[in-house]
Amino acid sequence: MPDAVGLWEIDDRPDSDACAGVLTDAFAREPAASWICGESGAVRRHWFAATLRTQTALPGARRYTLAGPGEQPLGAAVLTPPATSPSPLAQARWAVGTLAHCGPGACARTLRYLRAAEAQTPEGAWTLEFLGVVPAARGLGAGRRLLDRLLADIPAADGVFLSTADPANVPLYRRFGFTVLRRVPLGPLGVVAMYRQPAAGG
Repeated sequence: MPDAVGLWEIDDRPDSDACAGVLTDAFAREPAASWICGESGAVRRHWFAATLRTQTALPGARRYTLAGPGEQPLGAAVLTPPATSPSPLAQARWAVGTLAHCGPGACARTLRYLRAAEAQTPEGAWTLEFLGVVPAARGLGAGRRLLDRLLADIPAADGVFLSTADPANVPLYRRFGFTVLRRVPLGPLGVVAMYRQPAAGG
């Protein structure tokens, strides 16, 4: 499938539910998603749908999907801008939906993860909330294509923060200029907080 790489297209205005569907598959074995949601695909789908609806409603938030020749989405990413957070009403709606469809454990573990990650966020940084590629497209450069695009869209004067609980992601992000800020133990997880400095002269 290497020849298909040149045919991939990125949509920078996809529906948040479309992103949620891709990320549900992409994060099926990701440590943090498994810790929060368990092994149920239905719970994971509800969790991503509720979380992305909340995040992508933030002013300036950006979302992307990457599709192959058959127009089937293969990857998705979500970015939120500096110094933004959901309103109390949006947070309440997220909590109600998550409790109803995912259970109190998923709600509590999400809040624990957010507290641990947000405490590491540098001032003025964008946050790469999610970036995932479905299993069938891994190893073909889809993640790199998404990262290239979203980093190009961020103002040069701004840094980018992310956190990951999957050690396999760290080398990829390092290649894009991210450095490790801190490693944070959280339950069974080892959360790695990473930061990409603003471009020189930005």
